Amino acid sequence: MIIVPVKEGDNIEKCLKRYKRKYDKTGVQKELRSRQQFNAPCDVRRKKMERAIYVQHLREQSAE
Repeated sequence: MIIVPVKEGDNIEKCLKRYKRKYDKTGVQKELRSRQQFNAPCDVRRKKMERAIYVQHLREQSAE
């Protein structure tokens, strides 16, 4: 369970924003979406490799 301490006089908008940020950091929604469909292990590895290549390419471009 996510607990967000609320101080007296805190704005509701700020508290909601803090709650949403904590919720996003937990990765609950990402996990639920990934569990909605089955991904074969080979597909997962392939996507991971493609992402690594993409990130490496971006780092090489920024180094130049």
